[in-house]
Amino acid sequence: MIDVLNDLGYLAGASRFRRISEKLQQDGDKIYADAKIRFKASWFSVYYVLAKSDSSQTILEISNQIDFSHITVKNILRELKKEELVSINPNPNDKRSKLVELTKKGKALQKQLEPLWLSFSNTLKDLFSIGHPDMINILNRLDWEINNKPINKRIHQAKDEFIKIVDYKPSLKKYFYELAGPWLLEVLQGELEEDDKFTLNNPEKAYLEKGGFLFYAKFKNEIVGCVALKRLDDETFEFAKLFINPKFRKLGIATKLIERCISRCLENDAKELWLQTTMSMPKAHKLYYKLGFNDRVSPPQMDVLKRTEKIMCLPL
Repeated sequence: MIDVLNDLGYLAGASRFRRISEKLQQDGDKIYADAKIRFKASWFSVYYVLAKSDSSQTILEISNQIDFSHITVKNILRELKKEELVSINPNPNDKRSKLVELTKKGKALQKQLEPLWLSFSNTLKDLFSIGHPDMINILNRLDWEINNKPINKRIHQAKDEFIKIVDYKPSLKKYFYELAGPWLLEVLQGELEEDDKFTLNNPEKAYLEKGGFLFYAKFKNEIVGCVALKRLDDETFEFAKLFINPKFRKLGIATKLIERCISRCLENDAKELWLQTTMSMPKAHKLYYKLGFNDRVSPPQMDVLKRTEKIMCLPL
């Protein structure tokens, strides 16, 4: 069979997503059928919202939580009601809307579904890892980017206006000191720690030769940010020297650099990503918490700097 989509490259992106989605739903339906459970994969998101809700939900509330269209949610609810899994009742506070909740039959079904979902989730994790170990986060980022700026607006955007994260190459070495050096000198009142003196001037020896990585952010053909990913041992990394040119902040560059660090950790089967920081960076801490980092005590393999006041870790 000739697969026309193979010849279309990026132009077939949406078609491929749809084809993959349809195959996953078809296989999901087979899993439910094999388990002798009357349930459809296409119902999952709507049903899950109701199963995890402590109170009844309006159609609009369900739609907003999963970002499905209003009509799609209504169609799924119609099918769930036909199976007597949900009840749909008038909303006493708003005559224009309805209140939806699981029936006793719907709640009872949840106990049968949850073990199946766990097995399904583990299988999907293995499947998605074939594409990339960080596939879920990649999809999340793609979803966010499309919502933030739709394709119809991006098509008129110049290529160099996109933020690009690139790996180290010799021609980029100088930017590591040019970006992070002045910032650290200011933080340390002109006196660098010995570790800083070496890493800023020899990033390839400090990080690359020891199994780590260096990433740079490029925007409008200018290097505007950097971060180092230091290997602590076979299963743990630490990111350091994260810095963004102040003129280019609030563009999401720090998030993109950290996400590249996370992706590279997952590609290397790492279990933890660490960082050390000071208390003078509350905005950075807010970002770290948002990305899943939490406060921890330093591991024995980490060289804690004198200025460090806070240590955080992201389990992978």
